[in-house]
Order: sequence, then C-alpha cells, then structure tokens
Amino acid sequence: MGSEQPESSAALVLFSGGQDSTTCLAWALSRFDRVETIGFDYGQRHGVELECRLTVLDRLRREFPAWAPALGADHRIDLTVLGQISETALTSQAEITMNRDGLPNTFVPGRNILFLTMAAAVAYRRGIRHLVGGMCETDFSGYPDCRDDTVKAVQVALNLGMDRRFVVDTPLMWLDKAETWALAEQLGGPELVTLIVEDSHTCYYGDRSHRHAWGYGCGQCPACALRARGFEGWLAGR
Repeated sequence: MGSEQPESSAALVLFSGGQDSTTCLAWALSRFDRVETIGFDYGQRHGVELECRLTVLDRLRREFPAWAPALGADHRIDLTVLGQISETALTSQAEITMNRDGLPNTFVPGRNILFLTMAAAVAYRRGIRHLVGGMCETDFSGYPDCRDDTVKAVQVALNLGMDRRFVVDTPLMWLDKAETWALAEQLGGPELVTLIVEDSHTCYYGDRSHRHAWGYGCGQCPACALRARGFEGWLAGR
C-alpha cells in the first residue's frame, strides 16, 4: 500500500483522548470516508489519557452510527524515548512552573514534530494522505510546535522527505477553546459534548477524581484552566 499514491478520502488523526483531539476526530469523521487514529506513549505523567482514548473510540463506535463505518484502525506508538531525553513537568513529577524563556515547563521539545513525523510514516504505509492534528495557536500554552508556521514547515519537510503530498489539517488552529466546544456541539450535538466532558482527558496531573462541569481534572493546571475557561465562555455565548 505504501508504494501507491495515498487516498484523498482517508485521514489519520493524532488522537490523544483529549478534548481537542476528540473534536478533531469528529471533524475528520464528518469529512472523510476512512478515518484511522494514532496515539503516542511518550512517558507522559497523565498516562491515563491512553486509557481514555480507548473509551472515547468505543463510545464513538457505539453511539454515533453515522460515523462508525468510517472509523478504522487505531495505532499506538511507543515513544517513551521522548520522555527519557526530556526534563519537563509532563514527563516527570516536577512542579509546573514558567521557565525563564516564557514557556511553561510542560513544553516537551520536539513533541509535535516527532508526532507528525511518526504519523506520516504510518500514513505512508496505510495509503493515507491527510494527517489531522489539534494544534492551535489562538488559545494555548505558548508551545512553539503548535504554531501554524511550524506545522506548515513540517508538512513541507514530510512531503519532500517521503515524496508524498501529505496534507496536515489543523481545524482548531484559529479557534479559541470556547469555539472548540461550539465546534464539538455543531459536529456531534449535545451527545458529543457529553462524551467529551465525561470521557476525554486534559489534566496534566492525570487527575480523574475531581469532576467539574467541563470534565475531570485537578482544576488548577494550565490545561484544566484553558478547558474550564473555554467551557464557561461557550456556555455564556450560547
């Protein structure tokens, strides 16, 4: 399959099991005939997301019959080497703080670049053209590998290095978190919003013991703060 030209009707979604990637998965399912998912174990302290992603996939298959036929294989890639070479609050038990360069110490250098590269390698083998990621530079933690310029540069490099015409779709790039909640409702109705609240995971600390209106999490880390603020903004604007 890898020697053939990739299908324009197929997509591979970078799916962590979080709010953003679940919304991106719904976006892809509403547009492509075949949608596969890929997740990465990079030694993240919030490894519970790897369990949540399977729950979300199962619920999508059972509760969204219009999308179920398009939802194909799931791929899980071992990238624990990334955690071994990084010293960040996402790959260790360090306290979450701001670095001198203005970035939070939750930034894992090279993460999205590596994710997209691995996803492209799988897509090449699977005959898939579109890669879908939840990168966003409108309402985010300042990570440079979430910026549109970075994603576009990686797309160029992948196309040159693999002699393919991959397209990296980033449907959330210019949306804030409130607009992301609104997009989820637009795509899958209140049922998808409920699924995201109950079963997706965002909290950097991996907390699944505290239930909030927007879902589970510590309620204090930057990821929880962004998700909560977006949820409140979405409700206020309805």
